[in-house]
Amino acid sequence: MNFSPVKKTLGELKHLLIQLSDEDYAKSIPNLSGASVGQHTRHIIELFQCLSGSYEEGMLNYDSRERNRLIESSVNHALKALDVIIAEYEKENKSLVIHQHVDGNLMTIETNYYRELLYNLEHCIHHQALIKVALFEIGNVSVTENFGVAPSTIEYKKQCVR
Repeated sequence: MNFSPVKKTLGELKHLLIQLSDEDYAKSIPNLSGASVGQHTRHIIELFQCLSGSYEEGMLNYDSRERNRLIESSVNHALKALDVIIAEYEKENKSLVIHQHVDGNLMTIETNYYRELLYNLEHCIHHQALIKVALFEIGNVSVTENFGVAPSTIEYKKQCVR
C-alpha cells in the first residue's frame, strides 16, 4: 500500500496546528455549529488511535474511542498524538472485524486494516474541510490549497484544466 497520502494529510494537519494558539484551537466557531478546530482534530486523532489500538486484537469499534478533552484543548497534546499516529500507522494489512451501533443495533462487518486506514484518511480530509471554514474566522493561518480536498477532487480539477 502507498502510505504517502496518509503521511501527507496528517503532516498538513500538523502544519496547521503549529500555527494556532490554544485559545484559537479551542475557540467555538459559529459557522461550525459551535464546534472548535480542537474538537474536529480530536475526532480525527481518536479514530486513528482507535484503529491502531484495535490492530492486534482485530476487533474495531469506533464508538468506543476515548474522547480525550485534553487533545481538543491543547495544541501540544494534539501534536504529540499525531506524532504517535504517524510513527505507527504503517502496518501490514490484516483482517479486522468492525462493530458499530446503528439505530440501536449492533452491526458486525468484516473489513481489513488497509480499508480502515483509507476510511480514516477520507474522514480526516472531510474534517479538514470543516476546519478550513474555521480558519476564515481565526485568520492569519496558512494551509495548502488542497487542504481538506479529496484526492479524487484534486485529480478531477487537474483533468478539467487540460
